[in-house]
Amino acid sequence: MGAVVAVLLAAVCFGTTGTAQALLDVDAAPVVVGLARIALGGGLLAAFALRGARTGSARGTGLLARVPTGWVVAGGAAGVLGYQPAFFAGTATGGVAIGTVVALGSAPVVTGLLDAGLRGRRAERRWWAATGLAVVGLVLVAGGSGGPLHGGVMWSVVAGACYAVYAVAVKELLDRGWATGPAVGAVFGAAAGVAVPVLLVVGVGDLMTRDGLVLVLWLGVITTTVAYLLFGYGLARLPATTAATLTLAEPLCAALLGVGLLGERLDAAATAGVVVLGLGIGVLTVRRRTRAGVRAAAA
Repeated sequence: MGAVVAVLLAAVCFGTTGTAQALLDVDAAPVVVGLARIALGGGLLAAFALRGARTGSARGTGLLARVPTGWVVAGGAAGVLGYQPAFFAGTATGGVAIGTVVALGSAPVVTGLLDAGLRGRRAERRWWAATGLAVVGLVLVAGGSGGPLHGGVMWSVVAGACYAVYAVAVKELLDRGWATGPAVGAVFGAAAGVAVPVLLVVGVGDLMTRDGLVLVLWLGVITTTVAYLLFGYGLARLPATTAATLTLAEPLCAALLGVGLLGERLDAAATAGVVVLGLGIGVLTVRRRTRAGVRAAAA
């Protein structure tokens, strides 16, 4: 499986998150849903951490070279924990289509800044073009949802920043010689270790109903375990900035599901924004495939 395809498949899995919550009749707070998702998905991913060996040099890159591996794992886990409630709060107040587009639209920008500042990795020129399109799309979508200060949009931007922290932390572990399963599993396992006791304290509420259990299973298995293993596979073979921008396929999927299944409406500006985000993905995928084809012909 190609790295680009793996990340795009992960993005499709991610894109069902908000729609699943909207379709199922579960009256649970966003933080409870997020904790349950981490507890199940993180526990399953932690099992993969036991299957692969951590090999290679323990040296990092840039400023992160001075950071112990345990702190890198903890930082990634913090990103996972912060993303969940912020994402669900964003989709609950701003809508599935708008909330997902803004969360994932802002993630590549923050990823690029963190990757350059903490790891000393300069983004490729095509990433700048793709991310520039993403920013334009983000502005259009935010404007169509009531402007950049809309409460749901702000929550979604926080979620995007948390996602970027996770992506950079896992990429750093991969560059230190960790295999995909152990890297993703260690970060999510650490997050699950925090989520489980907190969930026991706050209570599961409506998650113990039939719809609640279906929701947790879908979020934990499909949108977490399967999706993040696919994302990790692609992240091991792509720059962190490229992988983060490719996940913009998630808001495109979520927007289609939001409009097609939930009856949400996008005005002209928001619709144009979704199209521009699609063009940003095309800049990365088409040019990368073209370059791969040239290399194959030369061989």
